[in-house]
Amino acid sequence: MNILDKIVKDKRIEVDLRKSLIPKNQLEQSVLFERETISLSKKLKNSNSGIIAEHKRRSPSKSVINHNLNVQDVASGYENAGVCGMSVLTDGKYFGGSLDDLQIARASCNLPLLRKEFIIDEYQIIEAKSYGADVILLIAAILTKDEIKQFSELAKTIGLDVLLEVHNEAELHKSIMPSLDMLGVNNRNLKTFEVSLETSKQLSQQIPDDFIKVSESGISSVDAIKELQPYGYKGFLIGENFMKTDNPGASATEFIQKLES
Repeated sequence: MNILDKIVKDKRIEVDLRKSLIPKNQLEQSVLFERETISLSKKLKNSNSGIIAEHKRRSPSKSVINHNLNVQDVASGYENAGVCGMSVLTDGKYFGGSLDDLQIARASCNLPLLRKEFIIDEYQIIEAKSYGADVILLIAAILTKDEIKQFSELAKTIGLDVLLEVHNEAELHKSIMPSLDMLGVNNRNLKTFEVSLETSKQLSQQIPDDFIKVSESGISSVDAIKELQPYGYKGFLIGENFMKTDNPGASATEFIQKLES
């Protein structure tokens, strides 16, 4: 069983528990459920840097990244740095995140927020909106084509952008549909955890131009972004690189200045 299968197995149990505690209609009554969302895809389209900065305490591949920072400081630091959006990990068991992190980030900045989560149920999409997300992540590796369609269409009806993540050609081909805004290529092989930018380069030609292309994982230098931009990438998800420092906002500022100089 690879790590992704393990995460999904645990996630099903977790989601069933959450559903039993807070019914969907209660989530829909949240104050944040009514707010006008901010489109990440539009921001990326018009940006020179395209940085989506992540809040991530730990990960299965790196164990602890940073447990000392509070979300509020990270969110306002990222906003001051001029990033396009912020990704907030809400998985507790494997990444040390929570929906509270999303809610605090929402109260601390006006950036488009991506709920970074392993979505396997419509309930989590309603939950994302009710905790202040603007964007959801769908992972092709854990969903059928029908689920991708069902989940992305639901997200669009409640005003959320959809970023769909793929790791290879097979996942890409089953996923392309009009209800997606962004296609993300994850450079990390989830079976081996090895990272290669070649994955983004190889898949770039097969992503139709109607979608904003996003490259994820293993982007730790300005050079990596400059290497990927000619392949049509407008978005770059950066997590560990900023989070492993004492001041993610300051390191994002420095990174973006270097990129735009």
